Order: sequence, then C-alpha cells, then structure tokens
Amino acid sequence: EDIVYPLTIKVGYSTGETDPRGVALAQFKEDVEEGTDHNVLIEIHPEGELGSDGELIAGLISGDVDVTVSSAGNYALYATRLGVSALPFLFEDFESAWKFIDSDEIQAVGGDLEEYNMHILAYFDNGFRCVTTTEKVGPVLDAKDMDGLNIRTPDNQIVMETMSELGATPRSYPFAELVDALKDGTFDAQENPIPVIYNSKLYEVQKYLSVTNHSYDTMPLTIRSDLWMGISDEYKTVIEDAAQKAQDYNRSLVKKQSEDCVEKLKEEGMIVNYPDLTPFRKATAGVSKVFEDVFGEDLLNYVKEATK
Repeated sequence: EDIVYPLTIKVGYSTGETDPRGVALAQFKEDVEEGTDHNVLIEIHPEGELGSDGELIAGLISGDVDVTVSSAGNYALYATRLGVSALPFLFEDFESAWKFIDSDEIQAVGGDLEEYNMHILAYFDNGFRCVTTTEKVGPVLDAKDMDGLNIRTPDNQIVMETMSELGATPRSYPFAELVDALKDGTFDAQENPIPVIYNSKLYEVQKYLSVTNHSYDTMPLTIRSDLWMGISDEYKTVIEDAAQKAQDYNRSLVKKQSEDCVEKLKEEGMIVNYPDLTPFRKATAGVSKVFEDVFGEDLLNYVKEATK
C-alpha cells in the first residue's frame, strides 16, 4: 500500500498499561516517534479495546489492527510451530528460555507467520504460567489437585492440552472478561504468569497461587506484513531498533516482577504454594506427542537438544 506520512500505527493488546508489555510499548512509542521525527505515530489501545487476543491477531490478517503483542500459543492457531516454546516444563529459568527463543532455529520458525500477513519485530516475555484457584476449591498442592478443575486458559492449544493431561477441564475465555468470570463462578481457577496475576489484580478473585511454572510464555510483537513492506527502509530500521530495545526492557521487567510480585501477592492476602513439580512433569510428558505431526521431527529434536 502507498504510505502517506505522518503514518499512524494502531497497536492493540489485551492487558493493562501497568503490565510489562504495556510499559515496554509506551517506551516503543516514544522511541519510534522521536526516531522518525513524528512521521510514524504509535497509537496504543490497551485492555482489549481493539478486541481479545484472538481478535487482535485476526485483525492483523484483515488489516483492522496494525500491531499486537500476544502469547506465541495464540498465534499457533495459524502457524502451529510457533507454539513450540509453550510445551510444558521446557525451561528452568528465564535466561535459558531467552537463549532458546533467540536461537536461529526458533527465529526461523517465526517466519511461518509471514504467509498470514504478520511480521515479527521482537519477542516480548510474559513469564512462566502458574495456577491460581478460588477459596472454594482450595489450593493446588499436588498434581492430583488439578483433577476436575474448571480452569480458564487462553485459546492456546498447548496450554489447554497441558491442563487436560493434568486432569483439569480447560476452557478458553477472553482475558479482558476474566475477572468477572472468576467473580461469578464461571471458573474455579485460571493460569497466568505472576506479573499478570499481580498487575491485573487477580488476587481480588483468587485465593491461592501455586507456582507451577508449567509453560513459558514468549510473546511475539507483530506488525502486519503488507504495512511493513510499505514503510521506508530508514523508518524500518528505527522501528526494529525500538522493538529490540522494548523487548529487552520488557524481559527485564517480567523477570524482576516474577520475583518481586510473589511477596506483593502475599501482602494482598494470597496464599502461595510451591508444589513438587515431579508429578506435574510426569503427567504432561505426553503433550509433545500430541503435536508431533504439526511440529515435525526436526523441530522436536531441536527442542530436545536445546532444552536438555
């Protein structure tokens, strides 16, 4: 498409402005606008204003949304291999997860989105996903406590399969409506990274946090390809540099908040448990088998080697 400057780029995401992705996007906006002498303007819509995660990603395809940042598993609806980093219990810490995401092999997998009109600018971080439950159902202290748990998940096939293998009943539901759904008892439980649990005040509707770290959540920051192709090389460089800087900022925030927010959640009255993860690992060992055909042998072998 022919671009007329100043160009306004619409960015939508599902969480609030205090969430690490919101904070990093505010910096991204500043860097892009300054670096292009305000010829490229970034218009940010938080809290699902432009739609749920699924709708935002579909919006890139239809051209209704220009940029979004969402869990890799949410993009896997289109490019299945992109969800591979969400397989259960792959990483012990943030550094090994980042090394994996930034490897040439996984960056190449990101190219799968190009045919769906999405170009990846950076890989934000959402942290490690953990389970929270209501007072009514009690805490998850053991893998057996997952049995029959009515749990909200994103529309992420790997996370849903992981929950199913643990005996829970997962159902996807828009994040922006989650607090109300937990309030009215639609769900007994949900799973999200610790910074999201704190920043979105899920402690107001959930009593127990079990630090399961069952799935690592990387979040591609994507721009629609047809728009990207029309942007001048000079401005592309500015946008890429700003995206990388935002990625680093976002990652450091998520890592710090994953540590700091546990204490803050306790202060808010949440009861925090650290279950033995061995039975969780055993119960979910078959998840990668379910996706064998879609991930392909080469990719799964790479994952096995890289996450030893």
